[in-house]
Amino acid sequence: MTYFFIYDGKCNLCVSVVQLLETFDKGDIFRYIPMQDENSLSRLGITPKDCEQGMILIDADRPERRWQGSDAAEELGNLLPGGSLFVSAYRALPGMKWTGDRVYEQIRDNRYQLFGQRTDIYHSTYPGDCETCNYPT
Repeated sequence: MTYFFIYDGKCNLCVSVVQLLETFDKGDIFRYIPMQDENSLSRLGITPKDCEQGMILIDADRPERRWQGSDAAEELGNLLPGGSLFVSAYRALPGMKWTGDRVYEQIRDNRYQLFGQRTDIYHSTYPGDCETCNYPT
């Protein structure tokens, strides 16, 4: 099972998350596409405007299964070994989902001010190969 993880390739926090995932996953589950790769995004039916709502996770085998923003972060957690326990506990606590969504939005909207912006786009060692992607939008 492969997932496309779409991230902001100029955001220091986003790139750090990708690099951490690369270290643990080694490209087994996740393939990475920067939001600045408009060619790959268009093949996946994603517009630059879609990216304004935050990171996106797409099931490559079933592209209609998509998560965005804090939902994508939760699904990432579910896919990591042992992560589903933490996600389940997080979701079980009253008010945590709502709070997590608001925190994600604040970080998303202020990521460059909080964590800085790269001058170059980060391209993963495990890129999403969308040369053959032609999913319906």
